Amino acid sequence: MPLSFNSASHGPVAFGFFNIASDMLLLERYFFFCDDFCDWITTLADQTSPAFMNCTVFHIKTAQDTGDLMGAIHGIRFTGFIGRVYEQFPFPRDPALFKQDPEGRRTRRQMQEMIALFAPEKTLQMGCDEAYFRFGPYAFTQPVFHELIRYVWQGGYPRWKNSIRPAGVTAMAARLQQTQNRFFAGVFP
Repeated sequence: MPLSFNSASHGPVAFGFFNIASDMLLLERYFFFCDDFCDWITTLADQTSPAFMNCTVFHIKTAQDTGDLMGAIHGIRFTGFIGRVYEQFPFPRDPALFKQDPEGRRTRRQMQEMIALFAPEKTLQMGCDEAYFRFGPYAFTQPVFHELIRYVWQGGYPRWKNSIRPAGVTAMAARLQQTQNRFFAGVFP
């Protein structure tokens, strides 16, 4: 479930997983895969600040094409991309099964096919300067950026199923614990 995080540029923004069967994340109307996000963060951690790189994401331009997350979760409104996802991968009937699948990357091809109906790929810059972590038009302070990383580490809300993390997430965390890049210092106390 995406949560609200306070950006320095746009105020509260939604970030996170939005379906437990996929490892896709969203930042407002930008969509990308967890493995890619972890690779990007690892690449940045290997550099010194300021450091920027290009990232390929999907950008859905309208709320209508994005869809209604709560309506889809409750099985009452399947609109836009999120509606398609929930038609394919419905919310579990038993709330105890509501856990983020660490094997969510297996649905990547299906997710790419569905999102291609609503969004083109777009290149955004991601990186950190002396003051902010920047992802496209969004800027986050260091503490909030660390919250985003910890959200992915934990498997968001509802957490990783059986406390098993994907390899890309554990590799990212291992690299962040060794980085000399001051912007990443203290992500994992």
